[in-house]
Amino acid sequence: MDRLVDDGVVVLGGPLADERRVVLVVEASSEDEVRGVLDNDPWSGTHLVVESVDAWTIRLDGRSR
Repeated sequence: MDRLVDDGVVVLGGPLADERRVVLVVEASSEDEVRGVLDNDPWSGTHLVVESVDAWTIRLDGRSR
């Protein structure tokens, strides 16, 4: 996961309130790309299970300041 952050693939991530699920914001052009990248992560299949992939349009981004 650290490599994905260092490569700029995972932009944001963290646990939800129940601490059983995590939200990852991933920079990718398609759902297939997201799944492919995450399938190759060492955590895949043990600690990482992808429940869903949803497109998201960022309209406000304070990182560019």
